Amino acid sequence: MRRKIPSLQALACFEAAARHESYTRAAQELALTQGAVSRQITALEEFVGVALFRRTRHGVALTERGAEYAAQIAPRLQGLEQDTLEVMASQNSGGSIHLAAVPTFATRWLIPRLSQLKVQHPEITVHIETRTRPFMFADTVFDAALYAGTPEQMSHWAGTRCLRLISEDMVPVCSPELLGSRTNLMPADLAQFPLLQQSTRPDGWRQWFAALGVAAPLALSGPRYELFSMTAAAAAQGLGLALVPRLLIEVELAHAELVIACEQAVTSERAYYLVTPERADERPLMSSFLAWLVQAAAAGA
Repeated sequence: MRRKIPSLQALACFEAAARHESYTRAAQELALTQGAVSRQITALEEFVGVALFRRTRHGVALTERGAEYAAQIAPRLQGLEQDTLEVMASQNSGGSIHLAAVPTFATRWLIPRLSQLKVQHPEITVHIETRTRPFMFADTVFDAALYAGTPEQMSHWAGTRCLRLISEDMVPVCSPELLGSRTNLMPADLAQFPLLQQSTRPDGWRQWFAALGVAAPLALSGPRYELFSMTAAAAAQGLGLALVPRLLIEVELAHAELVIACEQAVTSERAYYLVTPERADERPLMSSFLAWLVQAAAAGA
């Protein structure tokens, strides 16, 4: 039986035009002429029997039904594209794993170790996208996630299993130039330095000083950065002291771009977790990857 599905070209033109609410910008994105986009959308409207756009003085705008249709087909087109890319990426290999990860941990810890995975499991291809908030696995293509959080936060991620991988030891670091000839600084000495703040951990410095029994009236002051990679980069440029997980600055410490200003590390209540959906149909490929990941985390610890 012939399916009642319009052409993919028509759907692609409609989705781009709906996103931009412009035939011209859709044509630029798809490397087509504006007339070609218009003809495809007209054919689509004839196929579904519903007006999807209406003309305005400034161009086109989605009708109510057009907006609903665009919201419905956009994720399906994206899923189709991802499925196609996965097939293309897994040529002559065993298969693919889709992983969600917090960005700095993925960049600084996971990716530098993927060459080890390739040696042990050349059949595994890992696709990584960043996610900073919990999500429903059923609504995504992800097989697992690497996430930073507290035990309480992890317990609230419904429908998942969470395995603690690595603790987060927070260390104060800065550029060698900022310290100069000073060595063996005590925690109280650090309260006099400019402090770089992490916007996702606004109480980080205050908690660090409190854990060591140090009064620090300015623990909450200083410029804020969203990612640990930004905070570390600012510290390397001599802008102040950064409080970052040691495991995320291995390269900077090895190259002496950053130095530890005080050896008093404080273990955060947060840690890095491996999160997987609660289901029993785990693929052998996924089992191999998870076993390697746990091994890599244990070796790093």
